Amino acid sequence: MGHRIIDHETQLSRPVLLHCEDGVSLQGHLWPGRGKPIGRVIINPATGVLARYYHRYAAFLAGHGFEVLTWDYRGIGLSRPADLRGCGYRWRDWGERDFTAVLAFMTTRNGGPLIVVGHSIGGFLPGLARGADRIDRMLTVGAQYAWWGDYAPRRRLPLLLKWHLAMPGLTALCGYFPGRRLGWLEDLPAGVAYEWAFRRARFELSHPAAERGDVTRRMVAVGADILAVAVADDELGTMPAIRRTLGYYTGADRIMVLLQPADCGLQAIGHFSLFHDSHAQGFWRETLNWLRDGQNPWPQRVALRSGPWSDGATGSAPSGKFGAGPDADRQVP
Repeated sequence: MGHRIIDHETQLSRPVLLHCEDGVSLQGHLWPGRGKPIGRVIINPATGVLARYYHRYAAFLAGHGFEVLTWDYRGIGLSRPADLRGCGYRWRDWGERDFTAVLAFMTTRNGGPLIVVGHSIGGFLPGLARGADRIDRMLTVGAQYAWWGDYAPRRRLPLLLKWHLAMPGLTALCGYFPGRRLGWLEDLPAGVAYEWAFRRARFELSHPAAERGDVTRRMVAVGADILAVAVADDELGTMPAIRRTLGYYTGADRIMVLLQPADCGLQAIGHFSLFHDSHAQGFWRETLNWLRDGQNPWPQRVALRSGPWSDGATGSAPSGKFGAGPDADRQVP
């Protein structure tokens, strides 16, 4: 197991152990809400990012009355095994197995609606889990599953070379992806690295043909209200990438907002910085409107909106648009 990380925010929480059905144990931290909890929040990290990165945001939310869980995916941070080589962990396991266990834990807790904050892949994984229909509300930030065709055009070639050529090559040599040594996020299990590198435009095509219908039906079953945040200079979580993700959540009310760096008084934000504590008095405080009351704090930045529409009988996958019903891809002024 990875070494224990101590920081000021961690000391405000208590460690928890989460048990997956396949015998894998995950480590996380639970922040009790100040006073009677007004909601239960699960924070899902981005790929290759330690749960510790979100601890200050978790402490912030706990200070405003939420009970908050942060956790590391299998193979990452405190949930890393002694040897990543040969562990067999896959990207899909983070949703189908890990997040299922996280949901089971948090649904036993009392205190208001069940809410997910998902960063990058963390906003996509809930739809892979059993029991995700119990989620009441989701806030996603740059949520996508890293299909290379959705990368920002100006950065597509270097990102393609980095994540879809260099990463699988290094993974084949090392038996895992040595991201930390390169300064490219954390180390990744080989299965996670390969699934990212070879992802196709339709994520379900990464699954065996016999499983694809079940996978897409689980996505459709999510009925949570979703507020999806896109950032104009995010090279990974672009508008097409986020539309592609939201297109699978056809059973949910979905709103996408597009924030400009200038909205935060900055020249650049990118894919990661909104969870830095420099945003505590801006973005973080604004998210409380959605997490607490279900009110979009950026009504002037709404880019797309769609109500629920699903084919629950067939579990059909989306066409790639934002939703698939009569309101799909409706532009909102």
